[in-house]
Amino acid sequence: MKTTLIKNITIVNENKTFKGHVLIEGERIKKVSSVPIAEQGVNIVIDGEGRFLIPGLIDDQVHFREPGLTHKANLKTESRAAVAGGITSFMEMPNTVPNTVTQELLQDKYDLAAEDSIANYSFFFGATNDNLGEVLKTDPSTVCGVKVFMGSSTGNMLVDNRNTLEGLFSECKLLIATHCEDEETIQKNLAFYKEKYHNNIPMSAHPLIRNTEACYRSSSMAVELATKYNAKLHVLHISTEKELSLFDNKKALSDKRITAEACVHHAWFSDKDYEEKGSFIKWNPAVKTAKDREAIREAINNNTIDVLASDHAPHTIEEKNNSYLKAPSGGPLVQHALLAWLELVKQGVFTLEHIVQKASHDVATLFNITKRGYIREGYYADLVIVDFDNDWVVKKDNLLYKCGWSPFEGQRFTTKVEKTFVNGNLVYDNGAVLEGTKGKRLLFER
Repeated sequence: MKTTLIKNITIVNENKTFKGHVLIEGERIKKVSSVPIAEQGVNIVIDGEGRFLIPGLIDDQVHFREPGLTHKANLKTESRAAVAGGITSFMEMPNTVPNTVTQELLQDKYDLAAEDSIANYSFFFGATNDNLGEVLKTDPSTVCGVKVFMGSSTGNMLVDNRNTLEGLFSECKLLIATHCEDEETIQKNLAFYKEKYHNNIPMSAHPLIRNTEACYRSSSMAVELATKYNAKLHVLHISTEKELSLFDNKKALSDKRITAEACVHHAWFSDKDYEEKGSFIKWNPAVKTAKDREAIREAINNNTIDVLASDHAPHTIEEKNNSYLKAPSGGPLVQHALLAWLELVKQGVFTLEHIVQKASHDVATLFNITKRGYIREGYYADLVIVDFDNDWVVKKDNLLYKCGWSPFEGQRFTTKVEKTFVNGNLVYDNGAVLEGTKGKRLLFER
């Protein structure tokens, strides 16, 4: 069995930072120690002096576009961009083509990932207005959860029937992850801006069309239903200060039935950035005000927000280079999400320990993932070595996304992912993806 020793490295794990050594044996972490581990008989020794070791990030919201939308992205390209960004496991959404709304279509995606994904993977099952029977067949030990679009987005899987939602929240025992934007509010706002600007709506109107009220009306209904039926609810990509009042930071995460996620773009950008970035920061829900951004940052720090994610959702450059009404929402993020969080650490917004907690530990806890998300003996060796003193600029020639662009182009980062391990295998090393191994299907202790 192959062994790898990472020695003399600063380990960040479970709210502790210490100089130490990690021995990997096969797929798992064999030993974590603050005293040197014998090198005799070890196949590979890596000296991590001056570097940091963190558990691989687990991204609970990505759109890798396969099947059916592979002109934008696919499991092979985007999983490689993910490991280059320190994301070792991902959970992918059902708004592919066809939508993942039957058990057979769900299995098809798992089969594709087993062939092509270099990172670990799980896939959400998609709820519609008429597939509750199929939803209830989903195995909670092998599937991350059920996704409900309570607002229209790419793929138009809108679930807007109140009786359907009542049935789902009352009967589904899996985690229910929701995209929350009220469609009636959005359409009313859109009609106003169409009348005002016709086909020339400015990008800056996006957070006014998909506004705070649209988000809050939908999120509050989801929380109301989850409370009524004691369902396990996870509200994705919180984008407004007002929504934060719906969530509790007094309970331990393991005791929460209702949880919330924040995405990197809502913590990084604000509505002032539409002038420069335009459609390249057009997401659903919209990037909103600096006040909303600051509230989200504070909610991450005080545990009102439970986990961090990317909502990686690429489109081609040709699709994005369009007018407001034609440009789709979403953008590629997995290669740079960790780096953006680390830049905010350097700015004093967050601590490194807290980012590790929110992006690794707490995702594993919230989803009850088996043996991942921590640097612990016996756990899978999903690990990332980070250089905290490496100045570089995001450019087209260092992007791994199939779509070939990034909202972070031109951004200077001062940290860099140096090496990434997935299941004990070195899959990314100083700018190069190392082929020859595959990720594994995530399992859940439920």
